[in-house]
Amino acid sequence: MTEHSGVRLPGPRATPVVSIRLLGAFAVEVDGRPVALPAGAQRLVALLALRGRTGRSRLAGLLWSGTTEHRALASLRTGIWRVNQAAPGLVVSAHGIVELGLTADVDVTGLIDGARAVLRGATDTLAPVDGGVGPGELLPDWDDPWLDAERERLHQLRLHVLEAAAGQLAEQGHYGLALESALAALRADDLRESAHRAVISIHLAEGNVAEARRAYDLCHRTFVEELGIEPSSAIAAMLTRETPSHSRGTLHAVTRSTP
Repeated sequence: MTEHSGVRLPGPRATPVVSIRLLGAFAVEVDGRPVALPAGAQRLVALLALRGRTGRSRLAGLLWSGTTEHRALASLRTGIWRVNQAAPGLVVSAHGIVELGLTADVDVTGLIDGARAVLRGATDTLAPVDGGVGPGELLPDWDDPWLDAERERLHQLRLHVLEAAAGQLAEQGHYGLALESALAALRADDLRESAHRAVISIHLAEGNVAEARRAYDLCHRTFVEELGIEPSSAIAAMLTRETPSHSRGTLHAVTRSTP
């Protein structure tokens, strides 16, 4: 409040603090208070939080793909109205474009920023096992087709971060943590050759040739049984290097990923 001629006037309204959670169960908070939204409105907010500003027709087609364009656009108008009834100004629409009207802290955005930092070589963001990628799947209870590409993007990002973290940790001599990170990538996708390479590289860097051989045998057996092919010659060649110290010198190159 401000005073003018002895009369207290309203001061400028503070910008609401908005947080949107998409990893795990969907949730929106404004100034620390939960916002209850119906299912259609939740999906509208989630899609905008993931993809940013989107054309009205495309947005309606993604969210209400099983109906006509006319009905889809009507559902979009209703969805925007319902969101703004619960959280005024959260979604805005102008000139055929729909976007979030308030700056929001989106957990997926924070996850991606941390992952990119690891991929660029930052070591202060590394976390054991997760490699800087926090727990929680992207809206696991939703089966919307438009989420498939977003989930695959985060899945691939997590794998690359785990492998990059494994290489960085091993370079620092933290072999136990490095192996945890590499094995986490392998558990997420046991047909990923780069994850097998990361595990073998760490064993070699630590001087555990027998462990490296067992890891290679597992890779070979998995590929033959599941894919009907053998691993590449590059992974087999890792075991022919003369000394573990040579493997250690090339470890980061073997496991490094690019953003």
